[in-house]
Formats: sequence, C-alpha cells, structure tokens
Amino acid sequence: MTDRSTTLPTRDAGPGATGPGAPAWINLALATVGIAVNFWAWGLISPLGPTYKQHLDLSSFQQSLLVAVPVVVGALGRIPVGALTDKYGARVMVPTISFLTILPVLALSVVHSYWLLVVVGFFLGIGGTFFAAGVPWVNAWFPPEHRGMAIGIFGIGTGGTAIAAFFTARFLRWYDNTNTMFYLVAAVLAVYGVITVLVARDAPGRQIPEQLFGRRFLEALKHPATLPLSLLYAVAFGAFVAMGVYLPTYLKEDYHLTQDGASTRAAGFTVVAVLFRPLGGTLSDRIGAAKVLIFSFGTLGVMAVWQAFHPALNPWSTIAFLVMAACVGLGCGAVFQLVAVVTPKAKVGTVTGLVGAAGGLGGYFPPLVMGSVYGGTGSYAIGLMLLSDCAFAALVYCVARLLGRDRRDSANAFGG
Repeated sequence: MTDRSTTLPTRDAGPGATGPGAPAWINLALATVGIAVNFWAWGLISPLGPTYKQHLDLSSFQQSLLVAVPVVVGALGRIPVGALTDKYGARVMVPTISFLTILPVLALSVVHSYWLLVVVGFFLGIGGTFFAAGVPWVNAWFPPEHRGMAIGIFGIGTGGTAIAAFFTARFLRWYDNTNTMFYLVAAVLAVYGVITVLVARDAPGRQIPEQLFGRRFLEALKHPATLPLSLLYAVAFGAFVAMGVYLPTYLKEDYHLTQDGASTRAAGFTVVAVLFRPLGGTLSDRIGAAKVLIFSFGTLGVMAVWQAFHPALNPWSTIAFLVMAACVGLGCGAVFQLVAVVTPKAKVGTVTGLVGAAGGLGGYFPPLVMGSVYGGTGSYAIGLMLLSDCAFAALVYCVARLLGRDRRDSANAFGG
C-alpha cells in the first residue's frame, strides 16, 4: 500500500540518479568528519560551565548565558553561511569555516574573565554554522530517494558536541589544567581544513544562483515549507542542543553528580541522539516523515513530563533522557529529509540556513529559561514542562497538517 504520509515530490534527480557513486560517499565522509570536528570546537565552553561558575563566581543565569552565546551565533550564522554556500560552494565555505574557528579555540587558552569569555563564545559560534554548509554539500551528491539517509549520516557528526562534553574537563584534569585540549582541537581543525582544500569537491552540475542574497533570502523565506519546518526543527534540534549544553549543569545541580559523571551522561545523551538521526532520515525515506515526527514528538513530550517529577536517577531518569535523546535524533533526521526533498538544489543552502537557524535558536532559550527557573524556584520542573508543551504542540501540527497528505499535494501539506 502506498504511504500517504508526507514526503514531497522530488524536484531534481541530482548526480548519480541510478545510485550514489564513490565520489558521493567520499564527500559525505568528509562532511561528516567536518561537522564532528567543528561541533567539537563549538561545544568546548559548555562542559566547562560549572568550572567557570565556580572560579568566576557566576550566577546560574550568567553561566547559562555563557554556554548559550555560541549556540545563538551558531544558529543565526547559518543563514548567511547557507546562502554563501549556494553561491560559492562547499569547497570554499567548508575550509573557511574550519580555519576561522581555530582563532576562538586558541583564545580559550588565554582568556580568563567572564565578559571576554562571552566574546570568545560569540566567535566560537562560527563552528556551529558548519551545518548550513554541509547539508547542501551532501544533498547535491545524492539522488532524492537517498537524501534522507545521506543527511542522517551527515547528522551523526553533530556528535562532535559529545566529544567536547566527554573529554574537555578530563583533558584539563589529566594535563594539570594546561591548554592541551584547546591546542589539540585547533590542530585537528587545521588538518581538516587542509584536507578539504585538497580533496573536497562540489557535485557536478552544481546550480549557482544568479540572484543577490537578499532576493534569495526572501524567496527561501516565502517557500511554503520553510516556516513549518523551521518550527518543527526548533523543537527537535532545539531540545538536542539545549540538553547537550545544559545537561552537565542539570545533572550536577539536581542529582549532585561529579563533573566527570555529569559530562559522561551528557555525552551519552548526545551519542544516542546522533545515532538515531540517520535512522530518522532513513525511516522517513521509507514510511514518510510525518509518522516519524508524530512518534518522536509524542514520546518526547511524555518523557519530559515524566522527568519533571524528578524520578530517581537510576534507572528511571537515565531511561527518560536516553529515550528523549532517541526522539530528538529521529525528529532531526525526519525534518531534514523533508528539507532535502522539497527544496530546489540552488536554494538548499539558503533554506537549510533558515531551518538550521531556527533549530539553533530553539536551543538558545531553554538553557536561559532553565537557569532562571532553577535560580528562582530551586527546581527544573517548570522548564521540563515547557519542553513537553512544545513537543505536544509540534505533535498536534504534524497530525493536523502532515499526516495523510498525498505526495502530490505538497503545497497544501505545508499550507502553501
């Protein structure tokens, strides 16, 4: 029986219409490694949040602001990076992003005041913009029927934040609080940048937009899928980012774990989320994104409500967070399966930038809310209930607007 959940008509066949060839897989591998490396750099401040709070005598809100600044810059920066990738190609943008991210990483080794750290965090957000360059790069190499899978594999690289969560505090302890970790990340970024200059290629037949950025931005903004997919991604990826950057603080303050214990569990959350992302894209290719999103948001909402009642850490809270991680991974994969299918190749970067920015912004506000709520009430229950409200709202939209839509009814599926 033909599935009538939403997956939209393909706009182009792309290179390798009979199946992706070796160059497609090579560039996918480079993109996946690249986002892992850049997200590793992007996530360096978050696991050090409790340390900075102690040494600099920060309030909960100040700590939340410090870890949130790279998130919002990495989000908003995706808009121009996506448009620039449409114009100049990933072969130019990918090494550029990697080389520029080296500078704030090295700055972390010499900056020790709060407001200077905020400034460094601002520029560290450049690493988070890699997503908007990587999606159109991968998308152009794969035919539509494989794009959900390909973008999902690329999304595994977002686990770079798990590398940061697991190793950052440990490196500082193993090497007597030296700057070894920062030097290592900078070196890896430099090596990766050189490799992409030598090896990375844009897909044959890449469509270069002739319009100016402002016009392309407005057209992408008016695309009937952009706004709803942005909102859905704000919930899915926003939850992923928020949990990734704030979970160490949450576990340390609410469950009194050590820094290492909290960082390890946060890394586990991220690993589960990124491993389920390609599954979300692949399932969306096969059964339709609507069904995947409905399951993802529904289960996420239930688990957030459960966690709001502060269950015991082992096993109930651990299970709740791992299930939430799987749900946000599935949801992220499903949303970008839709982006890859409904967007013309020449506009994928711009639309990806807008949708990716919404996801990043979705992760910007929760840490601030969680910090403020905890500072005012001594509990995270309200923040978790707000997460459940967002998940259930996304669920209602998917049921009402996406489920049961025919593949040929693409405009109406997104209210166009």
